[in-house]
Amino acid sequence: MPPAKEDNEEKVISYNFNSEIYQLEEENKVLRETVSRLKENLDRFTHAPLMVCSVIDLIDGHAVIRLPNGNHFFVNISNECQKLRLGDTVLVEQKNLTVVKKIKSSKQFTVEKFVILEKPKVYWKEIGGLDEQIEEIKEVVELPLKKPELFKKVGIQPPKGILLYGPPGTGKTLLAKAVAASTNSTFIEIVGSEVVQKFIGEGAKLIKEIFQLAKEKAPSIVFIDELDALAAKRIELGTSGEREVQRTFMQFLAEIDGFKHLGNVKVIGCTNRKDILDPAVLRPGRLDRLIEVPLPDKGGRAKIFDIHTKGMKLAKNIDKNKIIGRMEGFSGAEIKAVATEAGYFAIRDNKTTIKEKYFLDAIEKVKQEEEEYGSDFFRMFG
Repeated sequence: MPPAKEDNEEKVISYNFNSEIYQLEEENKVLRETVSRLKENLDRFTHAPLMVCSVIDLIDGHAVIRLPNGNHFFVNISNECQKLRLGDTVLVEQKNLTVVKKIKSSKQFTVEKFVILEKPKVYWKEIGGLDEQIEEIKEVVELPLKKPELFKKVGIQPPKGILLYGPPGTGKTLLAKAVAASTNSTFIEIVGSEVVQKFIGEGAKLIKEIFQLAKEKAPSIVFIDELDALAAKRIELGTSGEREVQRTFMQFLAEIDGFKHLGNVKVIGCTNRKDILDPAVLRPGRLDRLIEVPLPDKGGRAKIFDIHTKGMKLAKNIDKNKIIGRMEGFSGAEIKAVATEAGYFAIRDNKTTIKEKYFLDAIEKVKQEEEEYGSDFFRMFG
């Protein structure tokens, strides 16, 4: 074989061998990177999570922190941690509770995700049978927000808040939304039971931030539903849960009193159980104007019925007095339910005109549902 041909074959073999080595090295590099990433993920998944706490005091290079369950601990601060101030939110090790890192305050998390923040579009004309209550709310809430200069000239401070009380479904929330709409105020709605149940250890902080948010969004109305869950008469049980409710309640009273008047922030409490409220929340200077929202009388039921049926096509021979009489003891919410159910009865018959029979059948259905709910309630709690 000629020498030139042998040299060419050796070059080809050497080139192929080097190519295979290069390819294997590249594959090995990719595999090493993959293994490294898997190890990092494994370390991350097996690493103990950090705990979120609040700094309540700083003493000689150490911190006093409050855990989510309300317990306080005197702990070390890591050298890598940023400079801390009172009230900061920090991450701590679970074993020794050493402060590792400062994080941003969770105000947006605690407040704006857990309140209903809106500009209502409910108007006075959409509320029937509550003329006296509407006039009183206009006087106590609407007038100070629309004409604050009038109160300055007279030299008096308008009430800071009102309490709406009465049976469920009588229109308490509608009244609060209507006054917010009439004054173009921001409507901030919270539920008392959620504040004291969801935020153990954070209730007082949440109340403080809610009122801060209300001042930022002023003019605003803070509407507290189920106020009795937050402001029930205080008893000495000594449990951590009861102490937390009382701390939250005391913060609520402090926010209403305050060093500065609430100004364009009004508080409207709502409850079905006025009898169990703590007298402290009802004293003059707090929720001192009490407005009862009762079940509607015959005239009120007729107005509510007209409001909820104004968009419906009613048969000409309907005896409205008969229908109104059958709904004695009904709340506004139940009258609305009757109108809705009557519409469903018409749809089932493939009709667009609502007959008297549909309303009477709807009344019986709503009554039956209320009786079933009541019997279930008494079986559970009676």
